[in-house]
Amino acid sequence: MSNAAPHVADAAPGNWVDRHAPRWLKPFARLARWDRPIGAWLLFWPCAWGAALAAISAGHGRDELAGDTWHILLFFVGSVAMRGAGCTWNDIVDRKIDARVARTASRPIPSGQIGVRGALAFLAVQLAAGLLVLLQFNAFTIVLGFASVIPVISYPFMKRITFWPQINLGVCFGWGALVAWSAVFGGLQAAPVLLYVGTICWIIGYDTVYALQDIEDDVLAGVGSTAIRFGEDVKSWLTGFYAAAVLLIGLALGAAGAGVVAFIGLAAFAAHLGWQVWRLRRDDARLCLRLFKANNHAGLILFAGLAVEIVLRGMS
Repeated sequence: MSNAAPHVADAAPGNWVDRHAPRWLKPFARLARWDRPIGAWLLFWPCAWGAALAAISAGHGRDELAGDTWHILLFFVGSVAMRGAGCTWNDIVDRKIDARVARTASRPIPSGQIGVRGALAFLAVQLAAGLLVLLQFNAFTIVLGFASVIPVISYPFMKRITFWPQINLGVCFGWGALVAWSAVFGGLQAAPVLLYVGTICWIIGYDTVYALQDIEDDVLAGVGSTAIRFGEDVKSWLTGFYAAAVLLIGLALGAAGAGVVAFIGLAAFAAHLGWQVWRLRRDDARLCLRLFKANNHAGLILFAGLAVEIVLRGMS
């Protein structure tokens, strides 16, 4: 194993890991994608949406603010840990495929920066951190959190058997919406389920945009994606999935008793998704990456609407 840790091709040049991380930490940081935090944010936003929607439904005000904030912080830490664990597992399983793809060949395992045993040990550390976060919640939430392990383990294998691995990613990345709601109520109702399914539609959309970067390499490697499946009709498919996401999230807001401000946030979220589809050029890899990353802003917009709704209710 080499600790030379050259720059990883699919990370932004000059990221903090390249510039500031200790030499011994660089391979592990890159394995967990700490040099590309967008994935942790995209995993976090469904958690934040679920927590905020639960607070609205429960009628939380200033007295519950400290508890709600603590939950949000726990979900952020858990998102970083579990996103890193998921990426580590994915890279262990995909190490041979990654070695044949230009964008991923410089990742720590295929480039020899770290071995499989070291990656597995690091995976265990990250899973332990995620478990510590999960144990802060009620029993139902702990069981629900453990159930997410099944789709996470299966995700790297989906692209080998289907053109729809993005559905599996949606199941994994949207799970936090359910967990966050159950952390407040100790169970699930219609609102979090609607939010979850809507979130899956959003994730299928943005991960399709991400996969547009790799169509040629994926075809050569013999793996599938919705980007390949949709072909020239990708904008139509994205419009459909994003519209479904907005509709289902809107139904979730209604089921939870959300007010006008939350729906204004949803409208702004919808406008952002529409802008993404309008700007998309499927043969422009750099633009696809920028639009994929722009979903961090979309997630923040929707959360801001929910958060302002909570603040205004607490002031009334």
